[in-house]
Amino acid sequence: MGIPISHAIRVGSYVLKQHVLRRKRYPLVLMLEPLFRCNLACAGCGKIDYPDEILNQRLSVAECMQAIDDCGAPVISIAGGEPLLHREMPEIVKGFLARKKIVILCTNALLLAKKIDQYEPHPDFNWSIHLDGDKGMHDASVCQQGVYDKAIEALKLAKSKGFRVSINCTLFNTAEPKRVADFFDEVTRLGLDGITVSPGYAYERAPDQEHFLTREKTKNLFRGILARGRGGKKWSFSQSAMFLDFLAGNQAYHCTPWGNPTRTVFGWQKPCYLLGEGYVATFKELMEDTNWDRYGVGNYEKCANCMVHCGFEASAVVESFKRPLKALSVSMRGVRTEGPFAKDIPLDKQRPADFVFSAHVEKKLASIRAEKKTPERIAAAE
Repeated sequence: MGIPISHAIRVGSYVLKQHVLRRKRYPLVLMLEPLFRCNLACAGCGKIDYPDEILNQRLSVAECMQAIDDCGAPVISIAGGEPLLHREMPEIVKGFLARKKIVILCTNALLLAKKIDQYEPHPDFNWSIHLDGDKGMHDASVCQQGVYDKAIEALKLAKSKGFRVSINCTLFNTAEPKRVADFFDEVTRLGLDGITVSPGYAYERAPDQEHFLTREKTKNLFRGILARGRGGKKWSFSQSAMFLDFLAGNQAYHCTPWGNPTRTVFGWQKPCYLLGEGYVATFKELMEDTNWDRYGVGNYEKCANCMVHCGFEASAVVESFKRPLKALSVSMRGVRTEGPFAKDIPLDKQRPADFVFSAHVEKKLASIRAEKKTPERIAAAE
């Protein structure tokens, strides 16, 4: 089973509490990016295209703990960049576990064999290894040969040491349903604990802009994949059945960007993990001062083709909570892979894209350079 029963109960209890308290917006997963530096340069990644001064920045242990204390989400997904490049990552993980949080540490696994003994197996700790398909698919995705083999070796090593291990798989328009299904079969045979899968998002500064999926192509791709796995029941996904149903075009959700708030070296990212349209210093400012209605499919051009889990998994979880019998039906029978798609959200009233990314980078660079020139810093250097 991709999601342990204990985790499902804890998240479900948390969601119930929010509804009892009549909270309209609340976080489910803290998306933490304690650094942007990475030891790969994937063509579809929009997270590493920064000057060295920014790539050298790190969130401290205290800043990471403050982020989850302010946010209060039951789950933390630590990404980047490559988190294992952060020297204090073991301490960060221990701090989150001490706070009774479910921790997912995402990694490309190149450093996992070297670093793994700094961590201990725990029911609430999960390695999430980046694998965008089989050897040919993944090595092409990360633009480097041999990465797939190293990731598989690391996966086996982590399982042998008693860790929970899942994979996170991003698919692009070159993906073939049968090949992806065969890959899911292959990693499942390794004793994998779960699969997180998502269509790629068109980061505006990603080097490769040609291979991102449109919404229609996403739906057809996932129908083709899930049809080869008994509607998805053949594999253990670390995602809700309703989200998989959404990927197959059977649901038409509005996104829930506040469900996965993002803390980076810039601050709290507005409005979501994928769009850097502004940053604020506190979680309170993010939740209260963001004009959420300006974003999402049908509202904003940049969101038009997005079906990514960090925007829509929370929507699916809320739907499952509101309509448990419907969610149970999808879970029991599997995702429908034939028939008409659900009517999608119209795009005729969406506002045009604003390209403001560079302004945030320049602002951060100015802040870094100003800090270096403070009298305290100059005295320390002397």
